[in-house]
Amino acid sequence: MAIDQVDRSAVVDRPRVVTERGPRETIPLTTTKTYRTTAKIVGAVYLAGFVVGLVGSGIFQSILGATGASANLPAVAARSALLAFGAILWLMAVAGDAAHGVLMFPILRRYHERIAFGYLASRIVDAVFIAVMVLFVLLQIPLASAFVKAAVTDASVLQTVSGLFAQGQVYAYDIGMITLGVSGLMLCYTLYRAKLLPRLVGGWGLIGYAILFVGMLSEVMGSGLGLASSIPGGLWEAFVGVWLIAKGFSSSGLAQLGKDASQIDTARPT
Repeated sequence: MAIDQVDRSAVVDRPRVVTERGPRETIPLTTTKTYRTTAKIVGAVYLAGFVVGLVGSGIFQSILGATGASANLPAVAARSALLAFGAILWLMAVAGDAAHGVLMFPILRRYHERIAFGYLASRIVDAVFIAVMVLFVLLQIPLASAFVKAAVTDASVLQTVSGLFAQGQVYAYDIGMITLGVSGLMLCYTLYRAKLLPRLVGGWGLIGYAILFVGMLSEVMGSGLGLASSIPGGLWEAFVGVWLIAKGFSSSGLAQLGKDASQIDTARPT
């Protein structure tokens, strides 16, 4: 009897939930606290990315001129330090994009492993293309310096090269935003299904990122809808940044990740 009681107490000490995939341990309290800390960090990264993205874009527009056109090379030469500062701000946003994938991976993995890996991969791809966009912007600085010193006959060639860099900047940004739309859909789908955020907030994110994805695809084809399509998703990121800092993920949603997530997955047709 004594051995039997010891065995039973061991089972009680490690509560498990039996699902169609076998026994699964519930989330420890320390892990839940870690996820709440993660929520605050993710929220802060969202807000920081929103701010530095706006400031960086404003700097780019004020110096480079119209998006997609040849850069205003005399202005770039005169304000190269400010342009480089704007590029640094965007690189900070790039780091934030990659950080989102890393920070959310452990949480998303508890719901669906493939979604977790897909979100991480898409955020990295997004970060790479935005970094390429920043590189095209920085290449305008030595080009502008050469333009100021060039003869009249060479100036037109340099202006043409500047236009090519500007187009490369636009396409890199568009592809990065398309990838962001994909990653955002995966994230918000998980937030909605796992109830980590209120359903209304998760639904808003799904709609916002779907608009971004379609709008940026059409932008590549010349629709001119890229900026407008980014507004719903951008506002969602700002709102969710504040929400996660103030409230974090839903406690009931975090609890369900350890209990019902696998049941939700197995309930879906394969």
